[in-house]
Amino acid sequence: MSGSCIDIEYKSEERYAKIAIAYSTEEEYKDINQALDEVHKGSVLDQSSYVTDISNGRKVVVVEYHDDYDRQSGKIIESLMKRLDITSCS
Repeated sequence: MSGSCIDIEYKSEERYAKIAIAYSTEEEYKDINQALDEVHKGSVLDQSSYVTDISNGRKVVVVEYHDDYDRQSGKIIESLMKRLDITSCS
Protein backbone atom coordinates (compact mmCIF):
# COMPACT_ATOMS: atom_id res chain seq x y z
CA MET A 1 0.00 0.00 0.00
CA SER A 2 2.66 2.51 -0.89
CA GLY A 3 1.45 6.10 -0.89
CA SER A 4 -1.28 5.17 1.54
CA CYS A 5 -2.76 7.83 3.80
CA ILE A 6 -4.08 5.39 6.38
CA ASP A 7 -3.34 6.32 10.01
CA ILE A 8 -4.12 4.27 13.11
CA GLU A 9 -4.69 5.52 16.63
CA TYR A 10 -4.86 3.05 19.52
CA LYS A 11 -6.27 3.51 23.04
CA SER A 12 -6.78 0.96 25.77
CA GLU A 13 -7.98 0.65 29.33
CA GLU A 14 -8.65 -2.33 31.52
CA ARG A 15 -10.55 -4.92 29.40
CA TYR A 16 -11.23 -2.33 26.66
CA ALA A 17 -9.36 -1.26 23.52
CA LYS A 18 -10.20 1.02 20.63
CA ILE A 19 -8.57 1.61 17.28
CA ALA A 20 -9.39 4.48 14.96
CA ILE A 21 -8.30 3.96 11.35
CA ALA A 22 -8.34 7.17 9.30
CA TYR A 23 -8.42 7.01 5.50
CA SER A 24 -8.97 9.23 2.46
CA THR A 25 -10.13 7.09 -0.46
CA GLU A 26 -12.70 4.43 -1.20
CA GLU A 27 -9.87 2.05 -2.12
CA GLU A 28 -8.30 2.53 1.33
CA TYR A 29 -11.71 1.89 2.92
CA LYS A 30 -12.02 -1.40 1.01
CA ASP A 31 -8.49 -2.40 2.04
CA ILE A 32 -9.28 -1.62 5.68
CA ASN A 33 -12.48 -3.67 5.63
CA GLN A 34 -10.74 -6.64 3.98
CA ALA A 35 -7.94 -6.45 6.54
CA LEU A 36 -10.41 -6.25 9.44
CA ASP A 37 -12.29 -9.27 8.11
CA GLU A 38 -9.04 -11.23 7.90
CA VAL A 39 -7.71 -10.34 11.36
CA HIS A 40 -11.07 -10.91 13.06
CA LYS A 41 -11.52 -14.44 11.69
CA GLY A 42 -11.79 -16.81 14.62
CA SER A 43 -11.84 -14.00 17.19
CA VAL A 44 -14.36 -14.32 20.00
CA LEU A 45 -13.87 -10.77 21.28
CA ASP A 46 -16.96 -8.63 21.74
CA GLN A 47 -16.47 -5.83 19.22
CA SER A 48 -18.38 -2.99 17.66
CA SER A 49 -17.48 -0.65 14.83
CA TYR A 50 -18.66 2.47 13.06
CA VAL A 51 -17.51 4.95 10.41
CA THR A 52 -17.58 8.71 10.82
CA ASP A 53 -16.35 11.80 8.96
CA ILE A 54 -13.33 13.77 10.15
CA SER A 55 -11.59 16.86 8.76
CA ASN A 56 -10.36 17.50 5.21
CA GLY A 57 -12.68 14.96 3.57
CA ARG A 58 -11.18 12.06 5.52
CA LYS A 59 -13.16 9.40 7.34
CA VAL A 60 -12.38 7.06 10.20
CA VAL A 61 -13.33 3.46 10.98
CA VAL A 62 -13.53 2.97 14.74
CA VAL A 63 -13.40 -0.53 16.22
CA GLU A 64 -13.99 -1.04 19.94
CA TYR A 65 -13.16 -4.26 21.77
CA HIS A 66 -15.03 -4.96 25.00
CA ASP A 67 -14.36 -7.49 27.78
CA ASP A 68 -10.82 -8.07 26.51
CA TYR A 69 -9.69 -9.96 29.62
CA ASP A 70 -6.75 -11.65 27.86
CA ARG A 71 -5.62 -8.61 25.83
CA GLN A 72 -6.35 -10.38 22.55
CA SER A 73 -6.96 -7.05 20.83
CA GLY A 74 -3.23 -6.29 20.87
CA LYS A 75 -2.50 -9.28 18.64
CA ILE A 76 -5.37 -8.33 16.35
CA ILE A 77 -4.10 -4.76 16.03
CA GLU A 78 -0.53 -5.95 15.31
CA SER A 79 -1.86 -8.24 12.58
CA LEU A 80 -3.97 -5.41 11.18
CA MET A 81 -0.99 -3.07 11.03
CA LYS A 82 1.11 -5.71 9.23
CA ARG A 83 -1.71 -6.40 6.79
CA LEU A 84 -2.08 -2.66 6.02
CA ASP A 85 1.72 -2.13 5.94
CA ILE A 86 1.63 0.44 8.75
CA THR A 87 4.78 0.60 10.87
CA SER A 88 3.60 2.79 13.79
CA CYS A 89 0.48 4.16 15.40
CA SER A 90 -0.24 6.93 17.90
